[in-house]
Parts: sequence; structure tokens; C-alpha cells
Amino acid sequence: MKLLLHACCAPCSVYPVDTLRKEGIEPTLYWFNPNIHPYMEYRNRREALREYSEMMNLDCIFDDCYGLDEFCKNVIGNLKSRCTLYCYPVRLRRAFEYARDNGYDAISSTLLYSIYQNHEFIKRYMEKLSLEFGIEFVYRDFRVGFREGQAKARELGLYMQKYCGCVFSEEDRYKEKIEKDKKRYSISC
Repeated sequence: MKLLLHACCAPCSVYPVDTLRKEGIEPTLYWFNPNIHPYMEYRNRREALREYSEMMNLDCIFDDCYGLDEFCKNVIGNLKSRCTLYCYPVRLRRAFEYARDNGYDAISSTLLYSIYQNHEFIKRYMEKLSLEFGIEFVYRDFRVGFREGQAKARELGLYMQKYCGCVFSEEDRYKEKIEKDKKRYSISC
């Protein structure tokens, strides 16, 4: 089986790669994440995946499109649904296109690993793309190994990001602190 594994970042790749290898599947990682901002965060995550793929002797394709303009144009109308309307679809569709154009017969994503992602949406969307592209979707609920994968990523010294990827998810991470600061300093926005 020639499997393309869309990789959102290095830490989220550890457990899925280990799992697939235990099953006798040697994945090729595929980086396409134009939703990650700002640029230095994008660069840090990309370089961490490069480092990880070299450490683990994995093939890794870098479809390197930092996409702040496109991201903003596509999410500004509905920030609350940005993940399901843009972030997941743009990345997963591009991964399926790459798989089709480069002879892969199967595909999966490390997005299925994070306990912070919309797992059911990702699964349904990848099933839909699988039918559309005629490429097998290798579904695994990688979330069962979330803590194990995070621990191993730390052991490997991988860059560990603090938020999902876009500036709005970074804001979500600090929402409680922002609210406390508003009250403390009598800030109104």
C-alpha cells in the first residue's frame, strides 16, 4: 500500500506514524497547511516536521504555501466555522489531489490524532473525498494514543506548538486570560 499521510505538524505525526508502521504501512508525510499563522509559527512547524521526518527516515513532501491572504479571504465571513468551511477542506482536498496525481492508493491524516480537532467532520469529509477521488481512506482513530504521542514528541525534542494553527485559534487559547485582563484593567472592546 502506498499511503500519503497529511501531516499537520510533527508532534501530531508521531503516534500515527508509529501505528501505521506497526501495521506494516510505510507512510509518506505530506505538508500542506496554509492555515498556520503567523509566518514564524508556520516556519517552526514546517521545520519541526522536516527534522522529525529525517530522524525517523520518512519521506516527506513539502507543498510549501504560506497562505495568509487566502486564509483571511476565505474565513472572514464566518470565523466560528472557519475549520469546517475552509481549514480542513482546503488541506484535505489538496492532499487527495496530490495523492491522485502521484500514484498513491491510500491516504490518511494526522488531524485524526488530535483531541482538539473536529474528528467526526474530518472523518466524514475524508470519506467523501475518498469516493470522489477513488483513493482508499485509511481511517484510524489515532486519538487513543494522544498522550503517548505527545510524550514521545517531547522525548524527541520536537517543537511543541501551543495552539491549533491560525491566529483565531491562538486567541481562543488565551480567551480566559483576555477576559481576566479586561476585568482587571477595566478594558472594554
